Amino acid sequence: MVYARILLYLSVAASFVFLISGYGYQWNIWSLGTGFTLLRYGAYAAIGLAVISLVSIWFLRKSSARAIIYAVFSFILTGIVSGTALYWQHQAGHVPPIHDITTDMENPPEFFAMVRLRADAPNPPEYAGAETSQLQRAYYPHIEPVYFEMDLQEVIDAAVMVVVRRGWDIVAVNRKEGRIEATEKLPWFGFKDDVVLRFTETEDGGTRVDMRSKSRVGRSDIGVNAKRIDRFLRDLEYSIL
Repeated sequence: MVYARILLYLSVAASFVFLISGYGYQWNIWSLGTGFTLLRYGAYAAIGLAVISLVSIWFLRKSSARAIIYAVFSFILTGIVSGTALYWQHQAGHVPPIHDITTDMENPPEFFAMVRLRADAPNPPEYAGAETSQLQRAYYPHIEPVYFEMDLQEVIDAAVMVVVRRGWDIVAVNRKEGRIEATEKLPWFGFKDDVVLRFTETEDGGTRVDMRSKSRVGRSDIGVNAKRIDRFLRDLEYSIL
């Protein structure tokens, strides 16, 4: 019984360290390096405790019901943390180490209003360059512009509505230049990724939409920016069609 209670306490502690690692950085309690250190060791501890909990369930099968319940809860808690950590590790190993994704690599949409907000960001607002575009072509060939047989201003209206529904912070809407700039704040570590949408009138009177998404911090985005573009453009198509 005592063993099972201690196992549960340790599982709660490891899970708490894993969870608070991101929020502590977001709340400016500690640095990003400290946050990642807590994240890593919280994950290691959770994985180890998940294995111990699973084995303990077997050995405690003839003990009191409360001891078994403690072991089961320990396994569930650390299993969730372990699964989350292993998922992100798997993602990191299967995507390129880039953080700047765009539908137009020859002429990427530029940030204008966003530049002042990125003044202190480790990643500059300028496009990352040829190496990034080569990696994007290899890993994300599906990231392409979308076309609509609609007036440019109508498409901008639809895009603004999609941005609002997603809860992004709109920084600028320039109808004359056909541009929207916005920021998405990620919930855990509070990382901010910036987005710029460019709207261009086509020869047949339709509209071409290009999009660029770039992280302010980090060398690799673990595939987040490509997913953001893909999902946003699909939502935009769905809202218009």
